[in-house]
Amino acid sequence: MIVTRNRQFPITPNPNSKADRLRVTLDTIWEMGACSAWFENTHLSVFGGIPGEDVEVEIIRATRQFVAARVVEIYESSPHRVAPPCPFFGPCTGCEWQHIDYSHQLTLKREIIAKSFADIPELANIKILDVIPSEQTYGYRNHARFTVGPQGKLGFINRTTRSFVAVDECRIMDPRINSTLQTLQGHCGETSQVAVRLGVNTGETLIQPPLLSSGIPIATGQAYYRDSIAGMTFRIGSPSFFQVNTPQIQVMVEHIQKHLDLQGSEVLIDAYAGVGTFAGLLSRYVRKVLAVEESKAAINDAKANLASLNNIEFHQRRVEDTLEKLEVPSSIVLLDPPRAGCHPRVLDTLTRTKPERVVYVSCDPKTLARDLRHLVTGGFQVAQVQPIDLFPQTHHVECIVILHLKTEKTEE
Repeated sequence: MIVTRNRQFPITPNPNSKADRLRVTLDTIWEMGACSAWFENTHLSVFGGIPGEDVEVEIIRATRQFVAARVVEIYESSPHRVAPPCPFFGPCTGCEWQHIDYSHQLTLKREIIAKSFADIPELANIKILDVIPSEQTYGYRNHARFTVGPQGKLGFINRTTRSFVAVDECRIMDPRINSTLQTLQGHCGETSQVAVRLGVNTGETLIQPPLLSSGIPIATGQAYYRDSIAGMTFRIGSPSFFQVNTPQIQVMVEHIQKHLDLQGSEVLIDAYAGVGTFAGLLSRYVRKVLAVEESKAAINDAKANLASLNNIEFHQRRVEDTLEKLEVPSSIVLLDPPRAGCHPRVLDTLTRTKPERVVYVSCDPKTLARDLRHLVTGGFQVAQVQPIDLFPQTHHVECIVILHLKTEKTEE
């Protein structure tokens, strides 16, 4: 037995045992899109619920750090509950919110951001705009990473139980990825994972690693694929990052261009530039772009993608080592860091050099809030927080925050 607060749970819960089932009222959305609940001073992380519901849950896993559970019976249902269309919803755990109607998903995502900001006094009163929805709520993902199970079957790993779940379709993937999945099933036994990436607007695919089975009628092992956005074509190499929701990339760029009110005279530093998506699509609106990217593979992609543009300068180094050494004064710095957020030296440099405007693109509200606190206390003010949904059916949300330098007038 394992003790969590004042309640004992078996180390391996038995789904058929009533001893492992509890009736609880679900509280707010917690980590990884689950609901928070309490039972006799024990905190539960509940999959498959909606805040406010009265439910019975079964314990899936209990450790000294947390107790994970899932909804098995609903006594009082939320008006936002819908039937999940995917037969693998639940065991897969890749989508947390297929049981919640889409409009309410957007409300919950905004609340997640607001909660992260509320924990920091300097951000507590900042207005967060409504989430811009995704036009596609299913079939939107251009990238899948499948785990290979027994007999070369493809599927996903349940993040709580760590068990393998074979799938023959993933509803949030582009249908062309599902077609590729069905072609590869049973032919991938020589590897442990398979990545499938798709150029939504070109139809090109990248499948890695190279697969050796003679039963596969499609090419694998491509070094890169291409996709196009707003008339520009981007090469994306196997190691390089690219947003998973292609149509929403253009929405993000249009939003940034509109709300920065670019006049064509600005110098833009695109920090964490990746394959050059923002640098390329925003270059037509500014005088010069300085693209900074640590990854050699990504910067090589960016150079190939933007070779026809004469106002872009590339810097292949870590952002924290580069910003303070750039000799060209910047009007705007665009930050699009990984989930972990910005290195403290990046934020220190910005508060010292004080560019006129900063755009922060983030996929993690917690690290976004942490970094915004640094910038706000260092002389910037938040002008706008615009969430954009790139990840329907999950708790993830992208945010675009525009900051301006504080002036004496704004401080009054």
